[in-house]
Amino acid sequence: MNDQHLRQQLVNALTKRQAHQSFETVIDGFPAAHYHAKPPNTPYSFWHLLEHMRITQADILDYIENSQYQYLKFPDDYWPPADALGNQPQWLRTVERFLADRDALVAIIQDPARNLTAQIPHGQAGHTILREILVIAAHNAYHIGEFGILRGTLGLW
Repeated sequence: MNDQHLRQQLVNALTKRQAHQSFETVIDGFPAAHYHAKPPNTPYSFWHLLEHMRITQADILDYIENSQYQYLKFPDDYWPPADALGNQPQWLRTVERFLADRDALVAIIQDPARNLTAQIPHGQAGHTILREILVIAAHNAYHIGEFGILRGTLGLW
């Protein structure tokens, strides 16, 4: 497999509908009246889940790029407070920031000057850009699927 093929597959893992729905599909037309709905036996709302995805992706981007990176406290810093309520502007801002950070990750992947398999200088042993992209692609795919299933559970399609 050549380098360009690998890079394209990584971009696809972040941006395309493959073995899961796309981010754009699961949020498209989501009714604002249900931003704070909590599906049965679920401790968080749709907005909490969306914000969790944004926070986690932003954290991984920061980890890749920031030599002064500071670890977030898990799990508390990866979720908004349980009582936080996001309104329409916050929802839209969360979506906008998620997409902007995803675009930044795509730009990193597509930059031929970036060695995807080199150790991140300030990272833990074995942590490479390739590893971090695979981690966020898996995390996003998991929660995109969860979002879609929960949306279906409440009849919000």
